[in-house]
Amino acid sequence: MKQLNNITGQIVDVVNRQIYPGTLHMRAGKIISIEKSEQIHEGPFILPGLIDSHIHIESSMLSPQQFAKVAVRHGTVATVSDPHEITNVLGSEGIDFMYEDGKQVPFKFYFGVPSCVPATPFETSGAIIDSQKIDELFQTGKYHYLAEMMNFPGVIHGDKEVLQKLAVARQHHLPVDGHAPGVKGDELKKYIQQGILTDHECENYEEAEEKIKSGMKIQIREGSAAKSFDTLIPLLNKYPESIMFCSDDRHPDDLIKGHVNDFVQRALSMGYEFFDTLRAATFHPVQHYQLNVGLLQEGDPADFIVIDNLKDWNIISTFIEGEKIYHDGKTLFEISSGQTPNVMNAKPLHAEDLMVSKKSGSIRSIIAFDNQLYTGQETENLERGKEFVSSDPENDLLKIVAYNRYKPAKPSIGFVRNFGLKEGAFASSIAHDSHNLIAVGSTDEEIVKALNTLIDQQGGIVAVRDEEVQGLPLEIGGLMTNEPVEKVSARHLELTRMVQKMGCSLNAPFMTLAFMALPVIPRLKITDQGLFDVEQFKYVDLFVE
Repeated sequence: MKQLNNITGQIVDVVNRQIYPGTLHMRAGKIISIEKSEQIHEGPFILPGLIDSHIHIESSMLSPQQFAKVAVRHGTVATVSDPHEITNVLGSEGIDFMYEDGKQVPFKFYFGVPSCVPATPFETSGAIIDSQKIDELFQTGKYHYLAEMMNFPGVIHGDKEVLQKLAVARQHHLPVDGHAPGVKGDELKKYIQQGILTDHECENYEEAEEKIKSGMKIQIREGSAAKSFDTLIPLLNKYPESIMFCSDDRHPDDLIKGHVNDFVQRALSMGYEFFDTLRAATFHPVQHYQLNVGLLQEGDPADFIVIDNLKDWNIISTFIEGEKIYHDGKTLFEISSGQTPNVMNAKPLHAEDLMVSKKSGSIRSIIAFDNQLYTGQETENLERGKEFVSSDPENDLLKIVAYNRYKPAKPSIGFVRNFGLKEGAFASSIAHDSHNLIAVGSTDEEIVKALNTLIDQQGGIVAVRDEEVQGLPLEIGGLMTNEPVEKVSARHLELTRMVQKMGCSLNAPFMTLAFMALPVIPRLKITDQGLFDVEQFKYVDLFVE
């Protein structure tokens, strides 16, 4: 890679909301002067690089280095990144890994310190990050904000430790990200009073509008799992200065196709004002998070992208601090061999470990919904005369197992509908938020085979059908890999298709499975500690008396 000294074209100035012909003059990675020209009438368009204002890199299944390699193709130069997932697995070692791995490439990762590790006390995680540890991490100067405060009840009701975490962020003069679905009225005021000024979890336009009027910035989210773009994009017309774009979770199959550039193009195609749209992807995250990312002003870092025209948005080149890091379909930097921190202390299982002796004539079952975090709950009447309760693929009632990865323990067993498997089983070490092992299947033998394969390969995803076993190892925390996105995406698609051929009716089976263990989203979930009724906020027995 070479440092560029100057570049000429149509300069898109998002700060002053104008486009003019000119030349950027650069030295040592900064813009030292901008020469306007009356002579230039053509040429490419030069724009600030794009920023994802809230993302979990882990959801791409890629290491930070590999993520950067694909993101720059789409004009992304920076991310505001919450390492919540790997921190729940590895604690501060996980945060440090993300920071150090990201430093190996010319990309601007701004990592926060997760505020909710563990996310809840209702599942076993690999670490605890308390207010004292958060203070220690901020003192290193590496981390830029307190990541999303998911424990909004703790904020609202004055939990001492939660408030201390927020106080630590204020002491370090750092922003705090929000996560407050459905919170409004006086409870919203209490939440905001603690200095939490962003939210990406709005359920509808009215909720987002109330939050904006109360002083929050709204991050319009369009991820692989949760999507709010169509619902919330009208806010851009009425409250353009309060909007940012974020993906939150971007799986490899989607990331390979596009990133923040997709949000920008989509909004522009819908007729939203050009500078309002572009500022949501550039100016606003820079201002809110105080990022050292350039906006094409004199003295700024030379971070920008070059596109052929403002309609098609074909990205010709991406520059970070004056270095051309992507051009004409090729990423121009190398990936170093990364580390692979992990923990996998689960013991192999036997089919007998999953046998469930019948105690009564009915059980609770989880009702799964595709591409949704929430679930339903039903009561199932059991067939008379049987000693054990097993999967019933013909009636779409399947056994689901959550298994502690951090220490030896007994598996937690439940039943689920709407996965639709007629044969086989599949399993994952991606199980939000604590990322224990989770599996669903048509027979105990195949569930055990899937889980044991997952243990052998130190995490990832696995599909089993009779003697056929296929897997995608994710050697970094059971969440990510050092492999390139093309390989990861192709393998993920292969496994998805295999599961669907086994009868699964879901568009995103592994994603849906991952959220069956999330005990903060209604209604019935399964963790390594048992079935959890989120609405009653307590564990419940499999059998209904």
